[in-house]
Amino acid sequence: MRNKPKIVIIGAGSAVFGLSMIKDAFTTTDLWGSTLVLMDIDKNAVEKTALAANRINDSLGAGYQISSTTDREEALQGADFIIVSIAVDRVKMWKQDFAVPQKYGIKHVLGENVGPGAVFHTMRNLPIFLDICKDIEKICPEALLINFTNPESRLCMAIKKYTNVKAVGLCHQINAGIEIVSTILAIDREHIDVKAWGINHFTWIVDIRDKRSGDDLYPLFREKEATYNPEYEKLSRFIFRHYGLFPTSGDGHLGEFFPYAHEFIPDEGYDFEKYEQRRQSIVSVLDGVISGKVSIDDELIAPSGEKAFNIINGIVHNTNELLDSVNIPNDGYISNLPADAIVEVPAIISGNGVNGLALGELPRGIAAMCRTQVDVQHLVVDAGVRGDRGLVIQALLTDPNIPSANAALKIYHELMEINKPYLPQFS
Repeated sequence: MRNKPKIVIIGAGSAVFGLSMIKDAFTTTDLWGSTLVLMDIDKNAVEKTALAANRINDSLGAGYQISSTTDREEALQGADFIIVSIAVDRVKMWKQDFAVPQKYGIKHVLGENVGPGAVFHTMRNLPIFLDICKDIEKICPEALLINFTNPESRLCMAIKKYTNVKAVGLCHQINAGIEIVSTILAIDREHIDVKAWGINHFTWIVDIRDKRSGDDLYPLFREKEATYNPEYEKLSRFIFRHYGLFPTSGDGHLGEFFPYAHEFIPDEGYDFEKYEQRRQSIVSVLDGVISGKVSIDDELIAPSGEKAFNIINGIVHNTNELLDSVNIPNDGYISNLPADAIVEVPAIISGNGVNGLALGELPRGIAAMCRTQVDVQHLVVDAGVRGDRGLVIQALLTDPNIPSANAALKIYHELMEINKPYLPQFS
């Protein structure tokens, strides 16, 4: 592995994702001088990201070789690492994924990664995602794909089942759990060490330690949680009290797994207006960097919280850094989940790659819920890859969020019709 690798970022035209990756590239000083190729199908958007990146590069003297392109095959030539975050008409179609099941009585709370809407979210992203993998197999087969695209577990499963691409999935949602623990304990999060595992957005804290003393904080957490403000993270705390381990994803994403989540948290869905405001604010930052109105300082160039560049730097420079969570095939890491599951576990990053930590068993009740989700994931992935309508229906009927066969079939027919332009595998 060369110490100045070629890093390709697919989806770099996204303002939110693009700026996050720029921040991390420039805060990872050991990688300065490497090659960054920004790729997106939106020419204007990716060129804007590249202009901002080049201005920062010049200001810092970081020595990155930065270019942009809309040609994926061109971008992948000689790549060592490929970071991917894509979505097919994300907001427009997510609204449909949420609204149609609600119309037929499904009281889900988010509709992105689990539940009936996620069946179609997965199948929309699979064709383009597997096309990317085919290009990697052909052009740069030794490269590592680092995926941020949702639904995380399902797309990583598709890579494992249907390609020869080496891949790891990343998600920052464990930070929500650490923040909740910090809030309830009234201890600054920088002093808290958490170990958690499970499947993406459904991970479970098995150990809480004080980094300063090594003390086990779980007993104190249980004590303080019992009397903390009852309106705070109500679903997470209900699940904690009845299953024994605290979930990490926060009420919103956790609620995707439970048909009764609406009893604890609102079922109005994702706040698209707030997302658009955030996106526009980041577009303004990029515009400001390009025009020179935004200063290139420590506030601008601060780590985003994503860990793709930690993985790249860890492999290139053998850092042995411990990451809180990665999504990888279950090579014995969680002994009572299937070997063909994609699990989310801590990992050591070294010159040997991404090395997951084997952490034993999950409690039976939690493992049972995870296994059901793994089975649904397989059904959805196989349905989407093979264009198998029967498996789509099976996935809907198997999902714990759907209590009605009649509703499942109505959702199937309506969302298949709405998604027809996005599902060439079913034509």
